[in-house]
Amino acid sequence: MTTSTPTVGALLRTWRERRGISQLELAGRADSSSRHISFIETGRSRPSEEMVLRLADHLDVPVRERNSLLLAAGYAPRYAQTALDDPSMETLREGIERLLTGYEPYPALVVDATYTVVAANRGIMMLLDGLPEHLLTPPLNAMRITLHPEGLAPRIRNLAEWRGHLLAQMERQIALARSEPLRALYEEVSSYPVAERAGDGEPRVPVPYIALPLVIEHDGHLLSFVSSIATFNTPMDVTVAELAIETMLPADPATVKYLRSLGD
Repeated sequence: MTTSTPTVGALLRTWRERRGISQLELAGRADSSSRHISFIETGRSRPSEEMVLRLADHLDVPVRERNSLLLAAGYAPRYAQTALDDPSMETLREGIERLLTGYEPYPALVVDATYTVVAANRGIMMLLDGLPEHLLTPPLNAMRITLHPEGLAPRIRNLAEWRGHLLAQMERQIALARSEPLRALYEEVSSYPVAERAGDGEPRVPVPYIALPLVIEHDGHLLSFVSSIATFNTPMDVTVAELAIETMLPADPATVKYLRSLGD
């Protein structure tokens, strides 16, 4: 049996339909015509390299998949995929390290497209105290560590809400990008049995949270964080495009006080 390789038109149509955009709407955004878009999708017209990239931009196609579109259209890939330990990435590595260190004592980490941890600060390592070795053996995976019944899950007081948030986040990412590794990770972590919640611990003063917090126990104390995720703007490298920097903002005064006391 032979498997045919999808044409650039078929790939673009798939991305357009995935985004819920009509040919007419895409044509308006890309300063083209619906007739031209139709011809590209059906293979009657071969798009220029510039048109492929323009359509990919308006369809919010991930950088990795833009290379696939270019190859399908007969052009060379535009975006490199450079390993983080490559000498050319030294400035990026140093910048990430300064950012994570500067955020201490609060937790912060950097993950790739499948939530593999590529960097973490001491605030994160503090939360991982006492976890079994098999979860901490590199490469660490943030989703696996968080939701595994032997990981952080038993320590998370609002596990049902936080687990639902993380799984919904992964579902959105799977819908936006064709990633079989991410889908496999989702199938794994969503199948974990839900761990029982830890004991109630010390009482806390109610706090009007600005977003869904992660409420987690550490050494007999309840800590509360609001998560913020940042990505790199207009990346020109696949590796950089898929990095996400997650910082955990203390969501109440008790958490701030406790974390600062650890550094005293």
